[in-house]
Amino acid sequence: MGPMHRSLPRSTPSAHSVDASGIAAFVDALNAAPHIEPHSLMLLRNGEVLAEGWWAPYSADRVHLLYSLSKSFTSTAVAFAVEEGLLSLDDTVLSHFPEFDADITDPRSRSMLVRHVLAMASGHREETLDRALDLDPENLVRGFLLLPPDEDPGTVFAYNQPCTYTAALIVQRASGQSLVDYLRPRLLDPLGIVDVGWMRDGSGHELGFSGLHAPTEAIAALGQLYLQRGVWQGTQLIPAAWVDEATRPQVANGSDPTSDWEQGYGFQFWMARHGYRGDGAYGQFCVILPEHNVVLAMTGQSQDMQGVLDLAWQHLLPAIGGDGVSRGDSGTDATLAAQLASLRLAPVDASTGDRTVTAQSFTHKPPHSYPKLTRIDLAPGANGSDLVLTLVEDEDHIDVPARFDNWFTSDATSASAGWTPDGLAVDVIFIETPHRLHFTLNSETSTFVTRWETEPLHAPPLASLRKPTASVSFTTF
Repeated sequence: MGPMHRSLPRSTPSAHSVDASGIAAFVDALNAAPHIEPHSLMLLRNGEVLAEGWWAPYSADRVHLLYSLSKSFTSTAVAFAVEEGLLSLDDTVLSHFPEFDADITDPRSRSMLVRHVLAMASGHREETLDRALDLDPENLVRGFLLLPPDEDPGTVFAYNQPCTYTAALIVQRASGQSLVDYLRPRLLDPLGIVDVGWMRDGSGHELGFSGLHAPTEAIAALGQLYLQRGVWQGTQLIPAAWVDEATRPQVANGSDPTSDWEQGYGFQFWMARHGYRGDGAYGQFCVILPEHNVVLAMTGQSQDMQGVLDLAWQHLLPAIGGDGVSRGDSGTDATLAAQLASLRLAPVDASTGDRTVTAQSFTHKPPHSYPKLTRIDLAPGANGSDLVLTLVEDEDHIDVPARFDNWFTSDATSASAGWTPDGLAVDVIFIETPHRLHFTLNSETSTFVTRWETEPLHAPPLASLRKPTASVSFTTF
């Protein structure tokens, strides 16, 4: 658990003419929606936090895996590097990888510019990650450049992880630093972002397109920086002209008027039906609404991301208004604050069955939904927990303490348990990620089954489902 640092001032909804009952209705709608599981929410107006809440066991002092919301931080690193003259948007990508010059013969690959990869406009018509890795499993940029674009760069959009990876690696090469080290004095420290970690690949480079772990306040602060066109506490951190370019449509990405994914794409930011945003798989959001001077930061484990935005437009926009009318009052502010303070993900139902836990070992019942996990040892609880699962995966042994009727949060997990007709059910939340793994342990057969609520996208071992550290930071694609 990292240090808490609150860089943003706090206020109340009514102080900024926002109706707290509309925010409360948004929270209620999130809780009621079938494929939405929010983990955190921060709503800002005029640079002040009006509402914030975490669904326990998630908490303000924890980082959360941001998935593709990482891309907006990578874009910001490019902004600094361009401003410092380390690179230009009109450099060819290949000019930053001269060692590949003889290998890359396709004229479209050779003409691809930094601005093209930033805009997901490399000329490829679809995602290239798997194909690029097939061409070169050791060097993703080389594999990417060896894959001839289908169209001229800059003319078509395709959401494409190697585009962002390449931009990130160009910054790392040009600066001679990791992304986190490069961003630390330029972005992270000024914004008060203390606790971050970024997943790396086998060559030791941060993924760029994913893998950043940061607290919700870091998302809110990044959004506020862009809302203020690069100014932070009176200092122009990134050029206003960069913000304008990054947050306008650079390439068309569809025409569906009801979709927040088909309004155009900037430099690692999505244009939306209202404002623009960075986002990541399973509901990581940094929504910026310049016309309302509003930022919405969210994390979650949601499988209906459009549904989250639909509810935001339905409930928050009327609550915010834009007509100069004063909204809300101290009574609704107080009701909302109480609601936000009591948010909680439901634990496993432990209302039936006894609480007796005896030591036993379990092996995986075929078919293997998570074959790396070979054994679970169950033991009675200690230090306030009711039971402890030891998850055995290859050389890793992960101790997961759990409670009946509640969540028990430890170093990197939070777990809840209850007896069912099929055996002991335990939900394990990997608390620095969006993900939850469901276990059922059958004491009669000494077997267990597993099921992911949402599956981790980078296929890491369970022990690495947490904020990366300097010693444990590698992932597989």
